[in-house]
Amino acid sequence: MGFVVGDGAIIHCAFGDAPIPLDVIPMTPVMVEGVPAATILDMIPLVNIATFGMCNTPSNPEVAAATAAALGVLTPMPCVPVVVDPWLPGAPTVLANGMPLCTEESICMCAWGGLIEVVEPGNFSVLTE
Repeated sequence: MGFVVGDGAIIHCAFGDAPIPLDVIPMTPVMVEGVPAATILDMIPLVNIATFGMCNTPSNPEVAAATAAALGVLTPMPCVPVVVDPWLPGAPTVLANGMPLCTEESICMCAWGGLIEVVEPGNFSVLTE
């Protein structure tokens, strides 16, 4: 059980240096506290999930190249999230347009290894079971 995630929820990547708001495009009829509720498919890079500032993982090819050029000194590069899988777990019994809603317990992964999690759901009144 957890709170439903709404537009403007704060999310964070383990390898980014700044938390950001989740941008939910209002395509679902479900609203929480006056904003659109997020589904598990609200994970499109640079649409729903903006940049987390600078990326700090050597598994990112740009960071690896910059680090090699700096003779092995970790050199962060601008974050461009590469999210290919939906937020999981979703709320299996609460659907919007046939998709489970995203909850504060949902996570997704960046292809470079960063765990993206909900820091603050943007809603503190609607819980799922």
